[in-house]
Amino acid sequence: MKTELIWVLTLLAGCVAMFAANRPRADVVALLVLILLPLSGIITVPEAMSGFSDPNVLLIAALFVIGDGLARTGVSHHVGDWLIRKADSRETRLLVLLMLAVAGLGAFMSSTGVVAMFIPVVLSVTNRLRISPSRLMMPLSFAGLISGMLTLVATPPNMVVDATLKHAGHAGFSFFSFTPMGLVVLAMGTGYMLIARRWLGGKDESTQKTGRRGLKHLIQEYHLETHGRRFRVLPDSPLDGHQLKTVSMRKDYGCNVVAVDRQVHFRRKLFNPGANMVLQAGDVLLVDVSAASGLEKMEADLKLQGLPLTGSYFMANSREVGMAEVLIPPESDLIGKSTIKAAFRRKHGLTVVGLRRSGKAMAGPVLEENLKLGDVLLVVGPWKSIRQLQSQTKDFIVLSLPADVEDVAPAASQAFYAVLSLCVMVTLMVTGLVPNVLAAFLACLLMGAFGCVTMDSAYKSIHWQSLVLIAGMMPFARSLEITGGVDLAVEGLTYLTGGAGPRVLIGSLFVLTAVIGLFISNTATAVLMAPIALSMASHLGVSPVPFAMTVAIAASSSFMTPVSSPVNTLVLGPGQYRFGDFLKVGVPFTILVLLVTVLLVPWLFPLK
Repeated sequence: MKTELIWVLTLLAGCVAMFAANRPRADVVALLVLILLPLSGIITVPEAMSGFSDPNVLLIAALFVIGDGLARTGVSHHVGDWLIRKADSRETRLLVLLMLAVAGLGAFMSSTGVVAMFIPVVLSVTNRLRISPSRLMMPLSFAGLISGMLTLVATPPNMVVDATLKHAGHAGFSFFSFTPMGLVVLAMGTGYMLIARRWLGGKDESTQKTGRRGLKHLIQEYHLETHGRRFRVLPDSPLDGHQLKTVSMRKDYGCNVVAVDRQVHFRRKLFNPGANMVLQAGDVLLVDVSAASGLEKMEADLKLQGLPLTGSYFMANSREVGMAEVLIPPESDLIGKSTIKAAFRRKHGLTVVGLRRSGKAMAGPVLEENLKLGDVLLVVGPWKSIRQLQSQTKDFIVLSLPADVEDVAPAASQAFYAVLSLCVMVTLMVTGLVPNVLAAFLACLLMGAFGCVTMDSAYKSIHWQSLVLIAGMMPFARSLEITGGVDLAVEGLTYLTGGAGPRVLIGSLFVLTAVIGLFISNTATAVLMAPIALSMASHLGVSPVPFAMTVAIAASSSFMTPVSSPVNTLVLGPGQYRFGDFLKVGVPFTILVLLVTVLLVPWLFPLK
C-alpha cells in the first residue's frame, strides 16, 4: 500500500473519529482537511479549495435563504394551521397529514427547519387530543428524513451525489429523479408509522412532560419547590437603596434573583430584575437557590428575612411572571456554551431555572452546564420576554406556548410572493431553462425584492457550518481517487460479496453507507461514498446512476439512532424517547428501505 494512501486513510479515520465524538466541531475538522491534504502534497491548493466554488455548495446556501423566506412569511405555519383543521381530532388522520405536510415542505427547504417548526404544532395538537407526543414526534422526524428522498434539492447529499456524477462526465439527476423512489418510501413510512406508533406511547397521556402544561406541572417536573426561596429586604439591609449588581449574590452565595415583588401604590407588582435595578426595603426577592451554599449566612450578611414559597405564589402572579420550556435547535449559538457565558439573562431578560436533557430534569445547578442540541431549558420571567423568544427561531423553539404567526412571521403579508418565488424556482429547475443554482439565486432575489427576506435574515439563515463541512470534505474524494483508495474500497466490497450481481452490490453499498451515516453526517457520508459508488459501477461495466441513487437514499436513511441526524435529536426530548426507541422503530424501517432500494432502484434506473 502506498505511503500516500496510508496517510489519506489515516486522516480519514481521524476525521470519522472526530465526527463521532463531535470534538472539535464538524466544520473545524473539514478545515483541518483543507490544510493537511495540500501540505502533504496529495492534492494542490486549488483542488483543495475547489469545493467553495462548486455550484451545488452555492445552491445549498441559496436554499437556506428560500427556507427562511417561507418561515418569515408564515407559509410553514399556515401549513400547520391547515393540519390542525383537517385532522379533526382524529389521530390516524393527523399522523398521515403530518407526515405528508412535513415531507412536502421538506422537499423544498431544510428538513431540520421544517421539523423544528412543526414541534410546537405537534405539541399543541397532542395536548388538545389528549394523546402522548411520543406517538407523533418520531413520525415527524421520519417524515423529515424521507423528505430528503423526494427532490434533487431536498437535502445536501442529493446534490453532492449529483455533482459527483457530473464531475465524472455523466448527465446527473433531474429535479424529480428522486421523486418516484421517495414517494414509495413515504407511503411505506406512513403505513409503517400507523403500526409503529403503538410502540411509542399510550393514548391517554394528556399531562405529558412536553405538552403545554400549567405552572404547577412545570414546578413539579423541575423540582422548583426545592429550588426557589423568597426573601424580604429588611430596612437595615445593605441592599436597600443600592443596585442589585453591587452585591454578587450568584458569585458569593450561589443564588440567582428571578423577580422582585414590590409594593407600588396600593398593590404589589413584580419586576424583572436587571443588574441596575435599585432595591428598596420591603422588596421581596424571588430567588433560585439550586446552587446555593450557606443560605443562613446570606440572610445574616444581607439582612434578609426568609419567607415561604409555594407553587400558588407563581399561579397568583402568572399574568406578570411566566414560565416556558425552550428547545435548543441545531443552529443555536448556545450549543457548547453555558447560559452564564452566553449572557442569557442580560440578552433575553429571562432566568434559566431548569434544564432537561434526554427527557430527565437535571438536579443541581444548571447555569454553568454547557448546553447540547436537544436540551430543554425552563425559563422564568415576563411573558413579553418569553414571547420575544418565539421570533428567534434560530436559537430557540418555544415548546410550552403555541407559535404565534404575528410574532414569528414578520413578513406574513408577503406569503403569496414567497410561494410565487418558490414556484418560479421549481419551474425553472424542472424545465432546465437555467442551471439549478441560477434558478435558486433568482428565487432569492425575488424574495428579497418582495420583502420576504432581508439581507440580515438571509445571511443569518445560511448554515455556514454545513457549507464549510461540504466544501472541506470534497477534496477527500479527489485524494482517495488519486491514491487508489477508491479502487481499494471497490475491490474489498466486491471480494466480500463474492463477485455477486449488481443487486447484491447495491444492497451492500446501501448497508455500508447507512452504517457510516451512524457516525458522521449524511453529507460527509455522501461525499465519501459517491466516488466509491461510481467506481463500483465502472468495475462492473454498468450505469453509475443506480449506484449513485443508492448512496443518496441510504444517506437519508438515518432512522436508527437519535444522534444519526439532527431531526432525530430534536424530537428526542419532546417525545420523551430513549435510545432504544429509535433502535426498536428505526432498524426495521431501515431494513424495509434497503429492500425497496434493491428492488426498485435497478428498475427505475436501468443498469444498462
